[in-house]
Amino acid sequence: MERLRARDTEAGDDDRPDLAGGDPEVVFARLFDAHAGALRSYLAGRVGAQVADDLVAETFLLALRRRAAYDPGRGPVRAWLFGIATNLVRSHVRQEVRALRATVRAAREDPGAVPERPDVRVAERIDAQRRTRRLATALAGLARADRDILLLSSWADLTPTEIGQALDMPASTVRSRLHRLRSRLRAAVLDAEATQEGVA
Repeated sequence: MERLRARDTEAGDDDRPDLAGGDPEVVFARLFDAHAGALRSYLAGRVGAQVADDLVAETFLLALRRRAAYDPGRGPVRAWLFGIATNLVRSHVRQEVRALRATVRAAREDPGAVPERPDVRVAERIDAQRRTRRLATALAGLARADRDILLLSSWADLTPTEIGQALDMPASTVRSRLHRLRSRLRAAVLDAEATQEGVA
């Protein structure tokens, strides 16, 4: 699975603009230029490309409407925007779970679901398909909040501090949950592999 990760183009991770002051059109044009790509990549991984485009627009619309609520003292604007985006994803959770289940079905039904490369042997492609299916199943089975934490880390490249700011929880909680979630997913994939090997 190829993941596209867009990093902020102009603004650093610690930018904390004054959203309440200045010309909102200019401020939000800069914010959009700096963060829309990263938001779109994250959202596309969560809900698909078509919905992601709508959610990026909705994220910036809500940010513009709620700009007075942004507190630069709580963290960078990037984390605030990802928090808004994640809250929007929560309202689309059914599509997210459906997409993960579709990935499981695609990996099961279509041998081409894992990109084919001439230098990768057939057995390796089959193993990759199985891992993709197991991982998607494990992700679909996570609680919404846990899935948000894991995907903000993995797909959006947010730090535990930024995730905490986005989801309004302590960074230490994010770190411990990330550790627990990664261990749980790793165990689920490895257990499924061990079970599969025992059957074979």
